[in-house]
Amino acid sequence: MTTSASTPTTAPDDCGGCRLAPGPRLVPGLPLVLVAAAVLADADGRVLLAQRPEGKSMAGLWEFPGGKVDPGEPPELALIRELEEELGIAVRPACLLPLTFASHAYESFHLLMPVFLIRTWEGFPRGREGQGLSWVKPNRLKDYPMPPADLPLIAPICDALS
Repeated sequence: MTTSASTPTTAPDDCGGCRLAPGPRLVPGLPLVLVAAAVLADADGRVLLAQRPEGKSMAGLWEFPGGKVDPGEPPELALIRELEEELGIAVRPACLLPLTFASHAYESFHLLMPVFLIRTWEGFPRGREGQGLSWVKPNRLKDYPMPPADLPLIAPICDALS
């Protein structure tokens, strides 16, 4: 679309309802923590959620499996490592489909989380670190209490799996 001085343009803050929802909390100076997460989708279109175990921050909340990326480690390899450690499954790099990402400021750090859709893996997921697991239809994800960074992921997951 070409605009001219006489053609009104859309203001940057008027993009389909942005004024209706609060924006993300942006806090400069927080340490950045890079975490990779998986949306494991089974043949029935369900997604695997893991419950944070007692003793960890946000214990009892449900999240998408994954974990911290070590310095110098690509997020994809970190996710493959974490899925093997946490769930006992093997995932090939070619099976990681970039889906979305989360960017969220917590009190003491800023989380950046690339999220990958995975439909194929070897093994049967089991909670190897004492975490509960649940296979959930995408339209029921909102029924599970989640960390704040995970909540905005629900809509793109539903779109991808519908």
